[in-house]
Amino acid sequence: MPSTYAQPHYAYRPSPQAEATHPVVVVGAGLVGLTVALDLAQRGIDVVVLDDDDTVSFGSRAICFAKRTLEIFSRLGLGEAMLAKGVQWNTGRVFAGVREIWHFDLQPEPGHAHPAFVNLQQYYVEEWLVAACEATGRVDIRWKHRVSAIDPREDGAVLSVDTPDGAVTLQAGWLLACDGARSFIRESLGLPFVGQVFRDRFLIADVVMQAPFPPERWFWFDPPFHPGGSVLLHRQADDVWRIDFQLGWDADPEAEKQPERVRARVQAMLDMAVAPGIAFELEWVSVYTFRCRRLERFRHDRVIFLGDAAHQVSPFGARGGNGGVQDADNLAWKLAAVLRGEAPEALIDSYDAERIPAADENISHSTRSTDFITPKTKAAHAIRDAVLDLAARHAFARPLVNSGRLSRPAVLTGSPLSTQDDWDGGVPPGAPAQDAPVQRDGAPDWLLAHLGGDFTLLAFDPPAAIEGAVVVSSNPAPGAFWDSEGQAFARYAAGPGSVVLIRPDQHVAARFRAYDPEAVAAARSRALGA
Repeated sequence: MPSTYAQPHYAYRPSPQAEATHPVVVVGAGLVGLTVALDLAQRGIDVVVLDDDDTVSFGSRAICFAKRTLEIFSRLGLGEAMLAKGVQWNTGRVFAGVREIWHFDLQPEPGHAHPAFVNLQQYYVEEWLVAACEATGRVDIRWKHRVSAIDPREDGAVLSVDTPDGAVTLQAGWLLACDGARSFIRESLGLPFVGQVFRDRFLIADVVMQAPFPPERWFWFDPPFHPGGSVLLHRQADDVWRIDFQLGWDADPEAEKQPERVRARVQAMLDMAVAPGIAFELEWVSVYTFRCRRLERFRHDRVIFLGDAAHQVSPFGARGGNGGVQDADNLAWKLAAVLRGEAPEALIDSYDAERIPAADENISHSTRSTDFITPKTKAAHAIRDAVLDLAARHAFARPLVNSGRLSRPAVLTGSPLSTQDDWDGGVPPGAPAQDAPVQRDGAPDWLLAHLGGDFTLLAFDPPAAIEGAVVVSSNPAPGAFWDSEGQAFARYAAGPGSVVLIRPDQHVAARFRAYDPEAVAAARSRALGA
């Protein structure tokens, strides 16, 4: 199959036979492993990354990067490139047959630096992550290093690693398992998943074509070009289009991946629903099965699981890759604080306390989506079809149509790191900080670009100067961020004198109606696990 992307191949470098213990070893140089390595490196932590291959992922894989994930990558320095290369979109359309029954806007309000989603092939993001990791001088990516055994210990783990030059041994103070759905680390430790595997299969195809189709998400239930099934269509960069076809459990995966069979399916869809007669080429084809499950715990002493190694969801809803990146965002600042001696090791327990509920939320949404897309009984099928019929005629039924509830950032409700309050409205403790358009000394800017990376105090019209605070003013003032459109005050439900403590991962740790240095210090200490 022709390809629009030239796969990079990275040089193998031998590992020394004798090394000191590495503070952090990451297994898996994929989207999540590279993200957590880069985040740690930017916080001054040296990281070794092991990968059994010498290149980035094949096929587009995770393509829908949600607004919160784009904010994380902007903090890490990749956001601008993703916005420039990717396809930005906010609108989705749902069809029953070929009749549109509903469309929705995922970002109806103005005043955000990022769109609801950017569609971009995962291999681009991984390639940029590799370059960014190498530029830090703190990430040692060792290609062609396959972990063959693990010996977990109280103070870390000892790894046996196969390389082209023979076996080597590495010692890790902390081991981050980012080695995907078939995680060798997880299997070696004998850790089972909790959840379910759905008896259905989907064909995924990357198709290269120049089609007169808007940058939107289109989803068909029971279309005439694929009767009895569902189909999803997305546009990506380089005129590559992602198409998913529901196959059913009895389908033969190898037979369905045959190019002539895939071409027939794509041709039928184009002729009946998109643009008849358009030339296209297949670039990548795969078959997958829905899985909605997770580990009971993500932390096992000094071994921590992230991304697909920890939890798996169906791809409808874009919750897999986005959830994995948010795992990395949650863990990196905590582990860095522990390694720098700024927080007790118990802080790492909050990774489970915060990310397991987030994974459960994703699994719940993904399971409900899967049940709606692939009803398992005649009664469920009849209910689904009745909802689709009602949605075509009545607005009240449209929110019931579930073609994949799209990724939303987790609100860390009940986090042991948050200081709760009785505010009504605004961004609550545990929620990601909200962006807003601001001006500084007459130049337009975005508030979120100045929050995160370290603990940050956000102060609204403070009556007196607060050292180190990011100041938002209701009127132009030298050095302050002028809330020229009033959206910062509104989104935080802030009044004059309000202050908000932002964590290093840009989540709200605490908020106060008035600045109290002792209360802020106590909230910061709590957020560090003290």
